[in-house]
Amino acid sequence: MSLWKSYRALSPTTRFGVGIGVLFWGTAGLYFSDSAADRMGMTPTEADRQSLDKMMPKIHVVDPQEK
Repeated sequence: MSLWKSYRALSPTTRFGVGIGVLFWGTAGLYFSDSAADRMGMTPTEADRQSLDKMMPKIHVVDPQEK
């Protein structure tokens, strides 16, 4: 039985609870990830930030009148 079929076989209230649990897990991960990275010493250095700025695409606006 596939995971989707197993999920669909659950009662609606159980599926609702699973959905709320997944949303809570994702929200908690977003909320605590920065503080956990700080505690583990995984903060980016200035060199990391500069290399990221080099990789960022540059956007140039071109006026359609000037061809």
